[in-house]
Amino acid sequence: MNRFIRNLIVPAVAVSMSCSFLNCFRNSDQLINANAITSNPVISRNVPAYSENAQANAKFANDDYYYSFWSSSTPDYIAYDLSGVPAEQRETIDAVWYNPSSFDIIGNYVSRNLEPSDYTIEVNAAKGGEYPTDGWKVVETVTGNTLSSRQHIIDFKGFNWIRMKITGADGKSGGTVNVNFDVHNVSQGVDDSWIFYGDSITAGGMNNCYGTGFATYVNELDSRFFPIQENGGIGGITSTDGKNNIDRWLSAYKGHYVSIAYGTNDAWGNQSGPEKYYANTVYMIDAVIKAGKIPVIPKIPYSVNKDVNSYLDNYNAMVDKIYSEYPQVIKGPDFNAYFKEHPEMLSSDGVHPNSDGYAEMRKLWADTMYQNVYKNSSDSEISGDVNNDGKFDISDVVATQKWIICNDTPVNLKAADIDKNSNVDIFDVIAMRKLLLSK
Repeated sequence: MNRFIRNLIVPAVAVSMSCSFLNCFRNSDQLINANAITSNPVISRNVPAYSENAQANAKFANDDYYYSFWSSSTPDYIAYDLSGVPAEQRETIDAVWYNPSSFDIIGNYVSRNLEPSDYTIEVNAAKGGEYPTDGWKVVETVTGNTLSSRQHIIDFKGFNWIRMKITGADGKSGGTVNVNFDVHNVSQGVDDSWIFYGDSITAGGMNNCYGTGFATYVNELDSRFFPIQENGGIGGITSTDGKNNIDRWLSAYKGHYVSIAYGTNDAWGNQSGPEKYYANTVYMIDAVIKAGKIPVIPKIPYSVNKDVNSYLDNYNAMVDKIYSEYPQVIKGPDFNAYFKEHPEMLSSDGVHPNSDGYAEMRKLWADTMYQNVYKNSSDSEISGDVNNDGKFDISDVVATQKWIICNDTPVNLKAADIDKNSNVDIFDVIAMRKLLLSK
């Protein structure tokens, strides 16, 4: 037996004793891969919608406009008849709801605005056309929710109906809720799903109910895509708050891409210092990667306020350092360059964008991600190039082996799956070695 292959096989066998088979020989659906993205189209747009207390505005939950909401006193439900959607497009679904509150109840500017606190997600196999009063099956139960949006991945085979049944709002039993509720097809995996964590600039820029949202801009660029998009912005917080909460937030997030956009408040009066900002951001990046998701980092926006821009270059230097040290981080928009060139897009405080500036932020997010993610087709992928450096060499073999032995080294699993059996394992490493020897 070739000595190199034997040395690869031995660690893989030893690993089976230290971590589970499922953790070590993981399915390649768990892609840490910026070279391809699978569409997760919304399938609930304008399907028949039902509510017990507020039937007249049930249609606002799934119309084309995110500034309109289904609003109702609870307990109540919003239910959809999905029977008209082809069955193959709803085998697995992502049910996501949105509310315009601040993302979480932390920081100095806590805002809860008609937000679901306690609810169930339920499905029903009844035929379409008439709302079923019985036969509902609870598939998710949430109590004590503090977030302004949530995603729920549901095995929907054999079902035609879905409903969100809400019993509490704003942390109290009963009350009134405002909700937009979308259902996306994720039968090929949850891929085109995004959350944008950040401070008040993110909160204002990435809200999908004021003006054109990120998802709509992406759809205008390429009609195949309509991303699932949560706004994780919270006014007044710093990277330290992000670090202290990222693990809890990620435990509730079922999507794929994670933007981390702090720094303005850190730099405002040099509250944190660039080194602490860097350490906090690195912690969050590592948490995202450990969760099997892809981190995205934009540049910190330029400000004409001297209490911010006096320190901003040092903080953005930390972003550049992260780009250099973490090649798996997707570069987000360069808001530093944009607002430096367009200070007229800032509001009177010189820090926050004005309404036109926020609209341009959303558009710039869509344009940049379309270039950096959506247009990177797997057709141009180099077989075996698991570290996405544009070539296949021994470093790709080493990275794949590290991934197999549970070291959580981020790799492009689609490129690593040499034998195309939807698993990345020792046999792919052996195939890589043979490819190298044949070059």
